[in-house]
Amino acid sequence: MLCKDSEDFETFLTALHSNADALNVEVHGYVILEDHFHLLVTPATAEGLPALMQSLGRSYVRYFNRKYSRRGTLWEGRFKSAVLQPLWFMPVLIFFDTHALRLGNKVAPEDYPWSSFPHYSGARSDRRMASHSEYWGLGNTPFAREARYQAAVREGLNSVQLQEITASVTGGWVLGDLEFVANLQKSTPRRLSKKAPGRPRNALED
Repeated sequence: MLCKDSEDFETFLTALHSNADALNVEVHGYVILEDHFHLLVTPATAEGLPALMQSLGRSYVRYFNRKYSRRGTLWEGRFKSAVLQPLWFMPVLIFFDTHALRLGNKVAPEDYPWSSFPHYSGARSDRRMASHSEYWGLGNTPFAREARYQAAVREGLNSVQLQEITASVTGGWVLGDLEFVANLQKSTPRRLSKKAPGRPRNALED
């Protein structure tokens, strides 16, 4: 269990933003549920993300253990992370903002307060959030961007997008077209996708 009541969710979110700010990690999107969370972030350095997860774990666990008179950690093992190509930013953000509904909680995105949907839909402005260029490209005014984002969330993701994002979340695979993955693969011996990168094809359509 990660969060039991609204105070826990709010404390977790505050700890996320304060630690991210201290470590120069931009927070673009998130969803926090009772037993897990997902983040969409851009760290300034290679050490930024692991440092964020470590400091977030320390600060929030201290609060949680003190409140519920318990000991130990809240999550075991190393966190899973994946690199994504910018064209996947919006689908991943939509994946987050529809996550509670998709898991069977029967909570519509506009009724779930613990994701980045309220910020991007215009229901609540959060200055701690770092809006990505892909979001800015939705329109020339805040109203246009918010309206187009709401429409995109209502439309949801297709089956291919859901499969690709789910595989990336659970397996740590890179989200991107074959050329993007192949270029990243040159810098590491670790396999970055389920399929070995080959001759580049057209990028996946959003």
